[in-house]
Amino acid sequence: MIDPARYPRLSRIDTPADLRGFDEAELPPIAEELRAYLIEQVARVGGHFGAGLGVIELTVALHWLYDTPVDRLVWDVGHQTYPHKILTGRRDRIHTVKQAGGVAPFPKREESEYDTFGVGHSSTSISAALGMAIANARAGDDRKVVAVIGDGAMTGGMAFEALMHAGGMEDEPNLLVILNDNQMSISENVGGLTKMLGRMTGSRTLNAIREGGKKLLGDKRKPPARFMKRWEEHWKGMFVPSTLFEEMGFHYTGPIDGHDIDALVKTLKMLKGLKGPQLLHIITTKGKGYELAEGDQIGYHAVGPFDPEKGLVAKAGAKKPTYTDVFGDWLCDMAAADPTLLGITPAMREGSGLVRFSKEYPQRYFDVAIAEQHAVTLAAGMACEGAKPVVAIYSTFLQRGYDQLVHDVAIQNLDVLFAIDRGGVVGPDGATHAGNLDLSYLRCVPNMVVMAPADENECRQMLSTGFRFEGPAAVRYPRGTGPGVAVDASLETLPIGKAELRQRGSRVAVLAFGSTVAAAEQVARDFDLTLVNMRFVKPLDRALVLELAKAHDGFVTVEDNVIAGGAGSGVAELLSAEGIALPVLHLGLPDAFQHHASREQLLAEAGIDADGIRASILKRWPQLAATEPRSAAG
Repeated sequence: MIDPARYPRLSRIDTPADLRGFDEAELPPIAEELRAYLIEQVARVGGHFGAGLGVIELTVALHWLYDTPVDRLVWDVGHQTYPHKILTGRRDRIHTVKQAGGVAPFPKREESEYDTFGVGHSSTSISAALGMAIANARAGDDRKVVAVIGDGAMTGGMAFEALMHAGGMEDEPNLLVILNDNQMSISENVGGLTKMLGRMTGSRTLNAIREGGKKLLGDKRKPPARFMKRWEEHWKGMFVPSTLFEEMGFHYTGPIDGHDIDALVKTLKMLKGLKGPQLLHIITTKGKGYELAEGDQIGYHAVGPFDPEKGLVAKAGAKKPTYTDVFGDWLCDMAAADPTLLGITPAMREGSGLVRFSKEYPQRYFDVAIAEQHAVTLAAGMACEGAKPVVAIYSTFLQRGYDQLVHDVAIQNLDVLFAIDRGGVVGPDGATHAGNLDLSYLRCVPNMVVMAPADENECRQMLSTGFRFEGPAAVRYPRGTGPGVAVDASLETLPIGKAELRQRGSRVAVLAFGSTVAAAEQVARDFDLTLVNMRFVKPLDRALVLELAKAHDGFVTVEDNVIAGGAGSGVAELLSAEGIALPVLHLGLPDAFQHHASREQLLAEAGIDADGIRASILKRWPQLAATEPRSAAG
């Protein structure tokens, strides 16, 4: 529970209605208490950190001025919303964030009526808010709708699709878009928009002239008003380097200091009374108010538990390499061996392991910002001209570029390698960041080669295999560390479509894919079953599967992917096509979106850890219990 002595105001705020009971003069100290409480709680349990500190004043101002949840507040890039959650009834549970049964790390409609739109990816807020504004207008409802977009989300193309729609509507929607400009996503923002925003300055004089002109000239569709509009845009160009948002149909205000709560409230009061699409540009600092986070905005984007007095402290001892580390090292080694290699990331340099590559090969490194669709088609264009692009991307984010993967890469059979991080169960970030669907949506695409490594060294071998393969290929690996297999420094490849027979047993054959091999191997050893590390989801090792089908009473397929349409489905389809009627037990992830919990908890829930695999096999073939060693049976 919150300490009223340390937080005399915040302890009295259970909902925004309580916040609105305070005088405006009390808002700055409330903001300071909220910032201190956020630092205390995230330091205690870990979580997303810097982005929330940057929107403290904005969050307080919005919930004080607007009648939430009646008025709709739509957040972009959900890791900004810890302060929002604290003010909207989840203050005393914020320490449970990301934990099983605890507060969700992103806005979630099922969790709170104040979370008006679920978000884990980015660049969605303006589209969603515009949809709400249109629906409310049709229903005769005049509630306010505000979209807060920032932390790099304005670099996503979907945001501009929404801006162009909203600004071009004949019946102008009453919509406020707040651009939280902090020059950051996880890494520093990149691209032309970022440069333009950095040059942009506001003009109070221009805003005053604009509002006076609207009243004087009346109907905007008449010639005098249209002329005045064009004159205003040219005149504004003398004061503001870009009129981008005005040209798109938005009334632009700003930029203003997003940490000056008095200025925020004053400006928001003015905008609240205006009709039509409005855009407020605010300048904030990611990590504001915690000096260490301000100085290391990348490192403090998301953190584990830490001492607020000392900050993040590196753990002593040798660090076990993650799959991401394996990829990052391989990328640099292959780049040294092959000058045609180009690396692409959609704003995930740190998360996808490209930091070293970006420093050693800056001319071959391309961060395209939060633009997954562009990343994939950019790679396709590079491949057309003889380059060998490697797209480093999270599984969940590749979903956003799926059309481009199919149409621009696979149909044209272009030579692109997808290095897909965070495949399968991811854990604490919940359904929005899970990679549970990729084997299903990749294996149905013609021309694709799809691989899933069982260990770290195999991951490196598969990356080399996919790179040397002439055509589209994907290597899909999980978050975190593997079983600890030493990585060979060579760039050895694997034969396409060949599985690894790890143990020849009897009765039942276990066909395991990717990260499930280690757990499946334990069970196969206990029951003296055949175990295959399948390696390739597409193409399957057809010859080995058919050979084993003749010698076994049944198959078990195990994968860290939804069962529906996944790797196991590919095995069943092969057997069916050959007219082989063999019992097949499919183990994998359920036909449901998983909640947030640890990776280990979610694997156990799905029954694809060693205990779950053992229990499922015994349920299907209870006669195997007689052969199980006492140590395994317990």
